Amino acid sequence: MTAKIIDGKAVAKRMRAEIAEDVKKLQEQYGVTPGLATVLVGDNPASQSYVRMKQRACEKVGITSFGHKLPADASQEEVEALVRQLNEDPNVHGILVQLPLPKHLDEERVLSLISLHKDVDGFHPINIGRLAMKGREPLFIPCTPYGAMVLLKEAGAQIEGANAVVLGRSNIVGMPMAMLLIHANATVTVCHSRTRDLPAVTRQADILIAAVGRPEMVKADWVKPGAYVIDVGSNKVDDPSSEKGYRWVGDVAFDEVKEVAGAITPSPGGVGPMTITMLLKNTLRGAEMVARGEV
Repeated sequence: MTAKIIDGKAVAKRMRAEIAEDVKKLQEQYGVTPGLATVLVGDNPASQSYVRMKQRACEKVGITSFGHKLPADASQEEVEALVRQLNEDPNVHGILVQLPLPKHLDEERVLSLISLHKDVDGFHPINIGRLAMKGREPLFIPCTPYGAMVLLKEAGAQIEGANAVVLGRSNIVGMPMAMLLIHANATVTVCHSRTRDLPAVTRQADILIAAVGRPEMVKADWVKPGAYVIDVGSNKVDDPSSEKGYRWVGDVAFDEVKEVAGAITPSPGGVGPMTITMLLKNTLRGAEMVARGEV
């Protein structure tokens, strides 16, 4: 059995076309153009690349992008002042502070300053708190777990009643992913470096989410036959045979796991395109709330 490949690029392309249509409707009906402000501190090449990708994606769907760059030695006060300024800007409906910040800055404090109604990354403590509570809904869902849930549904996964295992417990992916699966009535196990006999736990999963940042860690014998496998990992590994000398792989050993799983996302080309798509969707939602007078 070879798994169905869950094509994140194709789903993202379709969703971005829908977002572009909704942006046009918002402009025509309310005269409002969604605006996303990005805050980049320092010269981290990966962060610079991610910000450029997000800005290009905004442009393609009609969302205005406001780029703000601060030097690596920017003070806590300078970063906080910029966030407060963006909170007050009526043209900005979403604020994205690119992580990680330089080590001398208090990341949590910066994120908690972002207006709840502009928290399109979904990391504000109140949004995360609402996500963790039964019967409550966050204004915004963190983009990567949000995209992973969309891909599971697109692939036809039966989430309600399923045994779901999340590998990784980060605030950005693992923990919100587990909470979303609980909201969808799955029975969820969160694994981490202290979990005993990890392969035995993952083999029980009808749905397996890999988000640990370890290249090709999940092997075929870790996976229950027919399971839905979502690979959130994106790891740069040396590859002398490649023109660049390296290649990108996920947390799942794709070639062997696809012979066991029922459905699987590739990496790259799975969750990655969805993360930016959900950021666009969240920014559109922020603008819609303002246009309708909901905030």
